[in-house]
Amino acid sequence: MDYSISESLQSRLDQTQAILESDIYPMEATYLKGEWQALDEMLYATRKKVKDAGLWAPHLHPEDGGTFTGLVDLALFAEVLGQSPLGHFCFGCQAPDAGNAELMVLHGTDEQKAEYLAPLAAGEKRSCFAMTEPHTAGSNPTLLDSTAVLEGDEWVINGRKWFTTSADGADFTVAMLITEPEANKHSRASMILVPLDTPGYKMIRNIPIMGHEGKGYFSHAEIEFKDCRVPATNILGKRGQGFALAQERLGPGRIQHCMRWMGIAKRSLEMMCSYVKTRKITATQTLADQQLMQAMIADSAAELAAARALVLETAWTVENKGFSAARENIALIKFYTANVLQRVVDRSLQAHGGLGMTDDTILSHFYREERAARIYDGPDEVHKISVAKKILRG
Repeated sequence: MDYSISESLQSRLDQTQAILESDIYPMEATYLKGEWQALDEMLYATRKKVKDAGLWAPHLHPEDGGTFTGLVDLALFAEVLGQSPLGHFCFGCQAPDAGNAELMVLHGTDEQKAEYLAPLAAGEKRSCFAMTEPHTAGSNPTLLDSTAVLEGDEWVINGRKWFTTSADGADFTVAMLITEPEANKHSRASMILVPLDTPGYKMIRNIPIMGHEGKGYFSHAEIEFKDCRVPATNILGKRGQGFALAQERLGPGRIQHCMRWMGIAKRSLEMMCSYVKTRKITATQTLADQQLMQAMIADSAAELAAARALVLETAWTVENKGFSAARENIALIKFYTANVLQRVVDRSLQAHGGLGMTDDTILSHFYREERAARIYDGPDEVHKISVAKKILRG
């Protein structure tokens, strides 16, 4: 395996880092204060700068409106952009839009690509992904019970979803719905495109996450479909393929998520090192002189390096051997990197003391938002059991 970076890629990563430092990091204070209108103006100005620099949408091939050059390259971009909660949005590769776009590239009809993919890829529209339900186990999508019934040339949709990220202000959703109730459990669901101005769709609320409700792209909504009708042609892929498409969507998405977490952990460690070298505890000593603090830094650096190597190996395997060869690693990286992230952010917050608990730094945001990393896309326990069973079978 050769993880060396070409001069061209390194130049693009350096450009990306420079935009983070000059444009994106300064916006974080506005984001943490919840000044959404002012933030929107800054975000869209930065998006124009990114497009002008030829760095837009690194998850999509050029023919689809992006700058994709490979999965390992994309993982490295995700790591850089992950250092800020605003990074992926400014570069047009934020979840859930990125995963929805990738699905439509693979399974969308020409009409669906023109109506939904093209404006999504250009950053002119936003989307959301409606799968999880408040009353069924999110770790087992075969238990979903929201339905879409074909009546003539329309799907009639009923059900309730939650943790529908970015539904607030989105233009459409990709909804996972039961269309084949009598089929086997992995063939019951389909994915259907639903414009959010369709009668019968309702956004109930933005769910408060540890006291912060969020807004727009930075929110998680509870939504409802009540006799919501869309054309039969809005099905994405084939009937009964919903579960397979969900797994396909999660594969590359998981690598991007995990490398985003590596970016968060990297920045948290850098903040920790910078702070402890300046924080005096006596007239002659700083926190950096304490051996306990030094051990925390060493542990964080080692865990971060190991997790990063595992994710890059997974990305390389997928790129060179396909997803089937990396199936076990895709589960491994989910729970392993999520826990490394938690520990590194926690140590950095601890090192910052009272300051770390405030929104005067980005650390408290990382702490409350990224605790969910061990839950969404399947909780740690589910992935550990899955990996263990595969190992034991082998």
